[in-house]
Amino acid sequence: MTFPIRFVLCETSHPGNIGAAARAIKTMGFSDLVLVNPQEFPSREADARASSAVDVLIQARVESSLENAIADCGLVVGTSARRRSTRWPELDPRECATEVLKVSTVSPVAIVFGTERSGLENEQMDLCNALVHIPANPDYSSLNMAAAVQLIAYELRMAQGESDPPQLPEFPPATAGDMELFYEHLWRVLVASGFLKPDNPRQLRRKLRRLFNRARLDENELKILRGVLSSVEQGGTIEADQQDEAAGRRQCS
Repeated sequence: MTFPIRFVLCETSHPGNIGAAARAIKTMGFSDLVLVNPQEFPSREADARASSAVDVLIQARVESSLENAIADCGLVVGTSARRRSTRWPELDPRECATEVLKVSTVSPVAIVFGTERSGLENEQMDLCNALVHIPANPDYSSLNMAAAVQLIAYELRMAQGESDPPQLPEFPPATAGDMELFYEHLWRVLVASGFLKPDNPRQLRRKLRRLFNRARLDENELKILRGVLSSVEQGGTIEADQQDEAAGRRQCS
């Protein structure tokens, strides 16, 4: 069984780009399109640019936030034509295609595209496990959204014909929705412990997000970490060795 590979367009301002993106993914054999706060949709211009891919537009889902669009995904990859000043786990398009196909055997995957003008915002990148950097002319790296969608979809199409059967992981990856619950739990515990101040700049939270997003936790690992946080909250009195052994039995059973 293969799970959907989802193309997510964030806050698209030109409806023609939505239609062109739908045509691009259908041409490469994909159909799962999600729109986050599009400026105009449905649209006659989108339908016209989609040509014979209007069926992709008809079944496209519209969400009010990126969090909702990716909540069930085990891997979220953001796209960028320029390198960011903040270091981020980075893949090239072919590496991205290989990784996406592997994870899609056990969980839905999302590939996220930012706005036409500025790409992904920092808050949107916070929700991604990695960025896929599309190499471009450094003197003119502006890439049309639909063209970026076409490029990534093409690499996925090519990788489908070249990849060996993937080795299935022991546990499915933690979904983006479950990771958000984990982050809420983590912030709560860190504030209660005094490590994180409520008015602390967001930079520390962003660095912690990057750490865990880069690790790509699976469901079992996430349960272990949530168990550790719950134990800290409860202030358990079990001796350290006994506590580790008991937690391991509970989480791995």
